[in-house]
Amino acid sequence: MTALVHRSVMVDEIIQALQPNLGGLIMDGTVGGGGHSEALLEAHPSVRVIGLDRDAEAIETAARRLARFGDRFQAFHLDYREAPEFLAARGVVSLDGALLDLGLSSGQVDDPARGFSFQLEGPLDMRMDRRQMVTARQLVNELTEKELSDLIFRYGEEPAARRIARQIVRAREEQPIETTRALAAIVARASRPFSRQRIHPATRTFQAIRIAVNHELDGLCELIKALIPMIAPGRRLAVIAFHSMEDRIVKQSFRWADGECQCRVGLFDLQPADRCPVCGAGRRVKILTRRPILPSSGEVERNPRSRSAKLRVCERMATGE
Repeated sequence: MTALVHRSVMVDEIIQALQPNLGGLIMDGTVGGGGHSEALLEAHPSVRVIGLDRDAEAIETAARRLARFGDRFQAFHLDYREAPEFLAARGVVSLDGALLDLGLSSGQVDDPARGFSFQLEGPLDMRMDRRQMVTARQLVNELTEKELSDLIFRYGEEPAARRIARQIVRAREEQPIETTRALAAIVARASRPFSRQRIHPATRTFQAIRIAVNHELDGLCELIKALIPMIAPGRRLAVIAFHSMEDRIVKQSFRWADGECQCRVGLFDLQPADRCPVCGAGRRVKILTRRPILPSSGEVERNPRSRSAKLRVCERMATGE
């Protein structure tokens, strides 16, 4: 199978959202192949970008790609959830924009050795950061049937989760499940009654295991809440999510920063200077995307992997903390 060239999702929309023509320091918290960072750096000569990624190979790729920008681009091998503390330690107290693209890069998906794709034969790995110990193989072969079922249902929103978990346990009793295609074949057999679905039957299960391996949802809300005070007034935070659970966290975090209480929605009539004494909600931002921005039909045609992307943008208000 020929690997697809990596195309960053909704580059034009990100440029419009983050307004790099105003210059300043922008954080790309998930630099990946460097496509978004490159577009931001090309947009204005005074833009500087700090690029973070927990995938060491992505950092190496982005550093090579963007070397021509000199010290305007700096890349760091770091989990984006550590960004607020990392930036503060470097003396960065204010950002002129921030981006989180929560999807996988084509480099990750198209490398069989990474184990992300059910279409390519490779080891069951799925780690974004290879420094971590737990792999997909361990989860698939060591979790109980109930733990697997709960994981696949929770993170994959898979209606056949119990059936799939049962088949996985039966298969591993004969021999350990070692490869992506072996797991995909087990899931496909278990999902046969649901074969009318438009996506490959293994899609949701692989998504669920990947999310669990990388703890992708853990700390996302807290990160957004911590980043917002670091955004300069009038500047913006943009987040691209690729499945409903991520998008829901982003939406709720933005609403919290717009004054919607998480403890009991509507309990307080918050004014710009107010904070909910329970959950801390307050009007820190103006939400610019009440509904998420979706990729154009043309982009989806050119880059099918963009089809599930949802972009949400908020702007830091001058009032408040």
